[in-house]
Amino acid sequence: MASKTVNIRRDVDDKFYRYRMPLLTTKIEGKGNGIKTVVPNMSDVARALSRPPTYPTKFFGCELGAQTTFDEKNDRYIVNGAHHPDRLRELLDVFIEKFVLCKSCKNPETDLVILKHGRNEEIIRDCKACGERTDIDMRHKLTTFILKNPPVKVKKGKKRDVAGAADGVGGGGPPVPGSPEGEGDEDVDPGNESDDFLTKKIKAEAAGLSSTATIDNEGWSADTSPEAVKERVAALEAGLANTVLGGDDDGSDDDVNSPYSLLGKWIEEKKEEADDPKAFCVAVYKRATELGIDKKHKAITVISQAIFGAEIVKEVPLYAALFQKMVTSEKHQKALLGGVERLVGLMYPDLVADIPKVLMAFYQFDILEEEVITQWGTHVSKKYVDRDTSKRVRKASEPFLKWLEEADDDDDDE
Repeated sequence: MASKTVNIRRDVDDKFYRYRMPLLTTKIEGKGNGIKTVVPNMSDVARALSRPPTYPTKFFGCELGAQTTFDEKNDRYIVNGAHHPDRLRELLDVFIEKFVLCKSCKNPETDLVILKHGRNEEIIRDCKACGERTDIDMRHKLTTFILKNPPVKVKKGKKRDVAGAADGVGGGGPPVPGSPEGEGDEDVDPGNESDDFLTKKIKAEAAGLSSTATIDNEGWSADTSPEAVKERVAALEAGLANTVLGGDDDGSDDDVNSPYSLLGKWIEEKKEEADDPKAFCVAVYKRATELGIDKKHKAITVISQAIFGAEIVKEVPLYAALFQKMVTSEKHQKALLGGVERLVGLMYPDLVADIPKVLMAFYQFDILEEEVITQWGTHVSKKYVDRDTSKRVRKASEPFLKWLEEADDDDDDE
């Protein structure tokens, strides 16, 4: 069974907050003077934070005044003494605040960068979400450990998997698209780019920049200094203001006061009272229209997460009319698949095995098209969930993809 996941910022009580991590677990081993606390899923937690697992483990030791042990080969991270899991989770929140979240926008999409000033060294957080570089309190004992064990640098010309390998290279959270790695020829779906419309435009503008510029973690060449980032944003805003204001990214589904979050919470509240699924479909559509997002593809992602539950296979026929009304493009279909991905991958992990039935239900109601499902099933993306979850969901979808392929073959034979 997949481990429970929680918001990286546990102070954000929003189930639609996209940055999530596994809930830290602990195991007490030994007795007497040899008693110790093992963190079995430290690598998974650190991967979600894009930090080496040694960093939060060492942080625990600094805060608790305890010795720590790292056995990276066997994936064992140990804090001497017996420590309650709630205490370590509280300390993890402090670590995230001090060494992960951008001090400006509170987004976890950050890299740790070591700057040298003569003989002195400084650690900063380089935020890929807002472009700000914010300092870290160098008085904390962990900074000494980080300076001696710096994050591994990304080689020039190669993209970074932001969800990160266990060594914690780089920063950024699950939603940022990464590069193919490891198994086979998996790639990130070109249609599943970052939600930030302005970032897409910046990428396009950056294509013509000098190849001698420094490499950015999004995979394009550009000067990543705060001044350069702000300059590019200002220049693009001047020419794209009208486009951005009318784009599909008005408001973020990460903002608890955005129309997307308001719609999601409204659906969750009203669903308990709804006796007639058809009438509820109409009510949801009207509410989305009132919020001005009835045509936005991100509204589909939110609705699919809020309206479905553990009985999604049985619920699809009940709410099919709503999605038939609102899913009007390939982008809407991908947004629906993204919402389903979050639902079964993060909120109801036991439902991953049922993903073929879910896809079949949407397919039979002509909500999802064969080409879109096939493309989605063969392209891993980190837009909606972390890379590992994305792989797991797509792996589970293989029986349905195979059925689609065989059905096409039969049609060709006929």
